[in-house]
Amino acid sequence: MDHIEVGKYWNDNALAWTTIARAGFDIYRDHLNTPAFFNMLPGVQGLSGIDIGCGEGHNTRLLAKKGAAICAIDISEVFIQNALEEEAQHPLGIAYQIASAIELPFENNQFDFATSFMCLMDIPELEQALTEAYRVIKPGGFFQFSITHPCFDTPVRVNKRDVNGKTYAIEISDYFKHIHGDIEEWIFGAAPAHYKSAFPKFKVPKFSRTLSQWVNTLVKTGFIIEEFNEPCPSNEVVAQQPRLQDSQQVPYFLQVRCRKAL
Repeated sequence: MDHIEVGKYWNDNALAWTTIARAGFDIYRDHLNTPAFFNMLPGVQGLSGIDIGCGEGHNTRLLAKKGAAICAIDISEVFIQNALEEEAQHPLGIAYQIASAIELPFENNQFDFATSFMCLMDIPELEQALTEAYRVIKPGGFFQFSITHPCFDTPVRVNKRDVNGKTYAIEISDYFKHIHGDIEEWIFGAAPAHYKSAFPKFKVPKFSRTLSQWVNTLVKTGFIIEEFNEPCPSNEVVAQQPRLQDSQQVPYFLQVRCRKAL
């Protein structure tokens, strides 16, 4: 499976994903992953940036609202159309286009920074994607991205729950098993029944990599790693969003910031 075939799956997912996420039911993004990402993000006021794998543009818009001049790409035509429609209604100056992360249509050293939200783990050609990100960032610029946590997004993962339904442990296995394009089917658990009946489940190709593979690939590409973050919701956030309680037991997401040397 290559990036083109993966893109077809995401194009098929895009309408349902956009509709349900914009209705507020991607709670792990909205109440955990994205707030932590922006808390970690350096100041971008007045900088130029590229958002790689922007989807329907939710986090791209947040970047633009921080004062950055943003270009954004996604391989899915439907996602880009959804993002363009939102840009037309609420202009932020974001330049969206259809493109693959492994073939970025930009010049060398064009951007002050790059971001990628929950995209890179779904790309089979990871090395090429990181090389392309490195290429388009100016010397001294940073690349910050989030992915599912490779140590805990394993082929076997089972939530162990007590009699009250609270997760007290997460059983994982097959960490070293190589997965290349196996299809997982799921939909946002917080979505009401009428959304789940109106749309098919997402079909997401999976690619497994160990933490050492991620780190070693970044270093081989030339990036200097600056910071890791593993978001954990506070008790106050869990009180407001009880579904997030399981992510207090292990980190579901890994956020990384690295930099291109001067």
